[in-house]
Amino acid sequence: MAKKNPQTALMHSDYTAPAGFDAFPVAIHHASTVLFKNVAAMRAREWQEKNSYTYGLHGTPTSFTLEARLAEIEGGQHCLLAPSGLAAITMVDLALLKSGDDVLLPDNVYNPNRELGNWLSKDFGITARYYDPMAGAGIAGLIQPNTRLVWTEAPGSVSMEVPDLPAICAAAHAKGVLVAIDNTWSAGLALRAFDLGVDIVMQALTKYQSGGSDVLMGAVVTRDPALNQKLQLAHMRLGFGVGMDDAYLVLRSLPTMKLRFDAHDAGARTVAAWLQQQAQISRVLHPAFADCPGHENWKRDFTGAGGLFSVLFDARYSEEQTDCFVDSLKLFKIGYSWGGANSLCVPYRIQGMRKNWQDQGTLVRFNIGLEDPQDLIADIEQAFNLM
Repeated sequence: MAKKNPQTALMHSDYTAPAGFDAFPVAIHHASTVLFKNVAAMRAREWQEKNSYTYGLHGTPTSFTLEARLAEIEGGQHCLLAPSGLAAITMVDLALLKSGDDVLLPDNVYNPNRELGNWLSKDFGITARYYDPMAGAGIAGLIQPNTRLVWTEAPGSVSMEVPDLPAICAAAHAKGVLVAIDNTWSAGLALRAFDLGVDIVMQALTKYQSGGSDVLMGAVVTRDPALNQKLQLAHMRLGFGVGMDDAYLVLRSLPTMKLRFDAHDAGARTVAAWLQQQAQISRVLHPAFADCPGHENWKRDFTGAGGLFSVLFDARYSEEQTDCFVDSLKLFKIGYSWGGANSLCVPYRIQGMRKNWQDQGTLVRFNIGLEDPQDLIADIEQAFNLM
C-alpha cells in the first residue's frame, strides 16, 4: 500500500486488533455511523431486525445486549430502550393511540404519566380517563368501544395501592384492549407481569437497574412480535436513542441488582415495622404490610418489595411540622427518584394528586437505601424529636 499522508494515516490505520479478546464486562460500542462492507450489504440490512446493524440510533452490540438481558429478566421476548422512564411511557402511548381513541389510567399513576394523559386529551384528541386503582374486574364497566389501552401500576405511585392485575387484564382482554404496566417498583424481579396477563411492561431503568443515581433510561418489554413492531416504529419516529456509556453502566449494575433489591427490601421492612409502632405515624403504606390497600394482591402476585414505601403522619401534625421533620433528617436526603444506594425522603401534597383522597394526614415517601437500618431509624427518631 502506498505511503499515506500523516493526516490520512491518522484516520485510516492498517492495524486491526487481534480477535479472541474476552472479559466479563460488555464492550462499549459507540456509533452514529455504522459501516457496511459494500452496497449490497447496506441494502440487505433492515433496521427493525436485531441480527445486524444499520445506524447508531437503532442500536449497537452494547444496547442489543442490554435489551436482551432486560427482556430475560421480565420474561419477555423483545425490548426497546428509551432515554427515560417517561420517554418509554410516551413511546407506548404514541405507538398505540390516535385521535379519537381512549386510554384508561389509574388514579395513582406516576404523575408525569398523568400530565402526559392530560396533554393527549387537550391537544391530540385522545381521551385520557382515570379509574380507581382498586377497581379490579370492575374496570370492565369503564371500557368504551374506543378504549385501546389500560395503564396499570403495581403498586401505585406514592400512595402504594396494589391492584388486582389478573382481574384487570381479564376484563380488558375480554373487550380486546391491551394492558400496560409500570413495573419499576419491582424491577421485574418481584413481579412476573406477563404471567398475570399484562401485554406491555415498562421500566424506568433509572432506578434499581442503574442503582447508582446517575443514569436516566427506560425500557419497554413485550412478548408479541406484532406489538413490538408497532412500538419499534414509534421508537424510530420519535428518534429515541440512549448513550452507550449509559447502557454500559446499567449492564455493569445488573449482576448485583437482585442482591441490592433484596437488601433494600430487608432494610425497608425493618424501618417500616419500626415506624408502625411510632405515635407520630398513623399508617404505613407498604405493600408487604396488611394496612396497605391491595396487600392481599401483593401476597398473591409478588415475591418481594424493594425499598420504597410511604407513611401518613398523624393528622395532628401540620405540613410545617412534617416539612421540619424532613428537613431535620441527616442520613436521608431530599430528592426525587429512588433505587440508588442512598436513602431519600420526600413529602407529598397528596390531596392535590388524587381524586377523592380523604384528609388522612401528610404523606411522606421513604426510599430505604443500603445504609444500616438501625442508623436510619436513629435518624428518623432524632428528626421526630425536632418536629
